[in-house]
Amino acid sequence: MKGVYSQPDNILGRAAQQALFPDNAYGVDSGGDPKVIPKLTFEEFKEFHRKYYHPSNARIWFYGDDDPNERLRILSEYLNMFEASSAPNESIVEKQKLFSEPVRIIEKYPAGDAGDIKKKNMVCLNWLLSDKPLDLETELALGFLDHLMLGTPASPLRKILLESGLGDAIVGGGIEDELLQPQFSIGLKNVSEDDIQKVEELIMDTLKKLADEGFDSDAVEASMNTIEFSLRENNTGSFPRGLSLMLRSMGKWIYDMNPFEPLKYEKPLMALKARLAEEGPKAVFSPLIEKYILNNPHCVTVEMQPDPEKASRDEAAEKEILAKVKSSMAKEDLAELARATEELRLKQETPDPPEALRSVPSLSLRDIPKEPIRVPTEVGDINGVKVLQHDLFTNDVLYTEVVFDMSSLKQELLPLIPLFCQSLKEMGTKDLSFVQLDQLIGRKTGGISVYPFTSSIHGKEDPCCCMVVRGKAMAGQAEDLFNLFNCVLQEVQLTDQQRFKQFVSQSKARMENRLRGSGHGIAAARMDAKLNTAGWISEQMGGVSYLEFLQALEEKVDQDWAGISSSLEEIRRSFLSREGCLINITADGKNLKNSERFVGKFLDMLPTNSPVERVKWKAHLPSANEAIVIPTQVNYVGKAANIFETGYKLNGSAYVISKHISNVWLWDRVRVSGGAYGGFCDFDSHSGVFSFLSYRDPNLLKTLDIYDGTVDFLRELEMDDDTLTKAIIGTIGDVDAYQLPDAKGYSSLLRHLLGITEEERQRRREEILSTSLKDFKEFADVLEAIKDRGVAVAVASPDDVDAANKERANLFEVKKAL
Repeated sequence: MKGVYSQPDNILGRAAQQALFPDNAYGVDSGGDPKVIPKLTFEEFKEFHRKYYHPSNARIWFYGDDDPNERLRILSEYLNMFEASSAPNESIVEKQKLFSEPVRIIEKYPAGDAGDIKKKNMVCLNWLLSDKPLDLETELALGFLDHLMLGTPASPLRKILLESGLGDAIVGGGIEDELLQPQFSIGLKNVSEDDIQKVEELIMDTLKKLADEGFDSDAVEASMNTIEFSLRENNTGSFPRGLSLMLRSMGKWIYDMNPFEPLKYEKPLMALKARLAEEGPKAVFSPLIEKYILNNPHCVTVEMQPDPEKASRDEAAEKEILAKVKSSMAKEDLAELARATEELRLKQETPDPPEALRSVPSLSLRDIPKEPIRVPTEVGDINGVKVLQHDLFTNDVLYTEVVFDMSSLKQELLPLIPLFCQSLKEMGTKDLSFVQLDQLIGRKTGGISVYPFTSSIHGKEDPCCCMVVRGKAMAGQAEDLFNLFNCVLQEVQLTDQQRFKQFVSQSKARMENRLRGSGHGIAAARMDAKLNTAGWISEQMGGVSYLEFLQALEEKVDQDWAGISSSLEEIRRSFLSREGCLINITADGKNLKNSERFVGKFLDMLPTNSPVERVKWKAHLPSANEAIVIPTQVNYVGKAANIFETGYKLNGSAYVISKHISNVWLWDRVRVSGGAYGGFCDFDSHSGVFSFLSYRDPNLLKTLDIYDGTVDFLRELEMDDDTLTKAIIGTIGDVDAYQLPDAKGYSSLLRHLLGITEEERQRRREEILSTSLKDFKEFADVLEAIKDRGVAVAVASPDDVDAANKERANLFEVKKAL
C-alpha cells in the first residue's frame, strides 16, 4: 500500500479527488490510508465485509448464449441462502454539491536529491463538472471535446502546454466520467517553482481561446472519425467483450440508473453528428467549455512540491508511532500479539486443504480441445515481397502490419529508435504540418503506430529485431491507409529540433514515472539485458540505459542537432527497403483481395536498394547483482537466469509449473505473508530466461530468500489430481487467451517471425496437457541454477539497499537512478 503513496502522480490524483469530493464517499480513500489502517480493528473489518459484500448489494451480469432459464435456476439456488440486507440503502453515493469558489491545496511528495529539484514541481487544475449525472448526448459531446483538446499530440491544449517549455509531461486525465459526477483535470509535471502560476494562466487562456475561436473543421472530422471508428469496432483487446460491456453498464447501474443506456451509443452519436452539421462545432463545443469549466467555481488546484526529506520524515514518524504503541503495551499484550502474528503467518502460509479446493467448480481435461486454435494464414507474394493474409470476419475493418528488418542498424543508434518512431508520427512533411498529418490520419484511418519489436528466437543465436508499422481502416479506405503508411515512412522530415527536444523531455518524464510505478518491469528488463542479446537491445530502448541516454541527449540536442538529425535519417535508411520487408493483413476474403493492388502500389514506392549488411549485436550488461536506487518506500525485487544455458530442453510443462509457482508459492509467501502487492515468475521460452519478480514489496532480502526457496517447494510438493488438473487448465486458459480478429492475425505474424510452427504448437500443447507431478519435481533441479548462479536486480529504496549490503557483504552494485 505504501508504494501508492510515494508516487507523485498517485499522491496528486488522491489529493485532487479528496478535495473535489469533501462531502461524499469519494473523499475517503477506497484502498485505505496506510496511516489510518492500523487503527482499524479486525472486528470492524469483518463487520464491514459481512454487511456490504452481500448479494443484496451486488449487481449480477450474464453474457453468452447459454439457457437463460438455467441461469435463473442457478441464481435462485444461490440467492436463497441469504437474507435481505439493508446495505443497498446505506451504500448509496450522495451527490457532491458544487463549490461557490475555487480551492487551492499544496502537497509534498518524496523526491531524490539528484539534479535540480526546483524543476520537479507539479500543478494540476481539477473541475467537478456537474452536481448531477449528465444525459448521454452531453456525455458523448464532452468525450468528443476531451479528444479534441487532449486526445492526440496535435490537440491544441496538449500541444500548447507541451510546447510552452514550462513542463515535461501532461498530468490529469482530461474528462473522467466513471464516478457519479464527471470531472476534468489538466496540468503539467516537472515545472519550475517560478513557473507554476504561468502554467495555470496558460491553461485558462488556452481554454478561453478555444471557447472563443472553436476548433477547425479538420480537427473535428478527425475526432469524429476516430471516436466513431472506436465505438463501432468495439476493440477490447485481450479483454473479453462481455466483461467490457458489463463494466460500461456498471457506470450507470451502480447508481441505480439504466444499465443498458451506456451501451446504446448509436442514437446520441447520430444526434450529435446532426447538431454539428446543422449548428457547427463552435455552437456545440464552446458552451460546454464555458458552462462546465470556465464559469464553474468548483475547481481545485493541486500544487505538488518535491521534498527530499519527506520519505525519511514519514518513516521516522511511523517508527515513533509504533514505538509509542509498543511502550504502552504490557508484557502479556506483547506476548499475545507475537502469538497472534505467528498464528496469522502460519494461516497465510498453509495451503487450502484439497477438499476446500475441490468445492470450486472447474472444467475437466475432457473439456479442453486437444488442438491449438489455428488462424487461417495464406503465405503469398506481391511484387517480390512476402505477404501473410488472414481471412477472418472483421466487420469490414482492414488490419495491416508492415514489418522491416532492423538487423543492419548500427548498435550505437539503438537508443534513438523510440524517439525516431515518435518523430515519424509527430513531425511534418514538406507539404503537411505535423498537426495536419495527425488530423489526416484521424480522418482517414482508425490509427497508425510505429514501434520496434525485439525477441530472442528459440534455438538461434541472433535475435529478431524489426520495425513494425501498424494501422487499421475501414476496407473502403485501404488506399488512404497505405498512402499514409508511405507518407509517414518516407515523406516525414526529421528536422524539427524543438519538437524533438520535447520528445526527449516527455520520454525522460515517462521513464522516471516507470521507475517509480513499474519498477518490476525495469528490473526484468535489466536482468534480461544481462542474460541475452535481445534483452540488451530492449533495455537500450526502454530501461535504465535508455533513461541515462535521454539525460545525456537532453543537452546534446542543442549542441549537435545536425548530428542527431543525421542519425535519425541513418536509421530510416538502414531498414527502409523492399528487401527484408513483410506484409501482414487481416480481413475477410473479399477485402483481402481488394487491398492487394494498394499493397502493390505501396511496395512499388519503397526503395529497392539492398540494406547494408547485417550487424552482429552481441552485447550484454555485466552479470553482477544490481540495485537501482530511487526515492521510494517500497521495492521491486527480481532474480533470473537463463535455464537453456544449463542444459534444460524446452517442454510445455514449464508453463504449468511457472504458473503454479506464481499462484501458490509466490502468492502465499511474497504477497499474502510478505505484504507485497504482487509476486510472480515469468518464463521466456524464446530466450530461456526464467525470472522471479515482486511488485511494491516492503522486503528485499526476504523476497530473494523466498525465490531461492522455490527449489525446496517443488521438491516437497504434494499435489492431488484435482489440483494438477486446475493448474493445467489455468495454463491452457493463457495459451488459448481470448483474441479478436486483429489479435489473431498479429499473433500469427509473430509466430512467423519467430519460426514457431503449427507442429511445435501442437507438441507444446500435448506437453502441457500431460504435465505430471514428476515434471514439477524434476524442474526443481532446473531452478537450482537460479538459486546458485542467478542474477538479482532490485529497484529499491536507499535504506533497504544499504541494509542488504551490510547484511550480505556488498550483495548489490548500486546505481542511483533518480
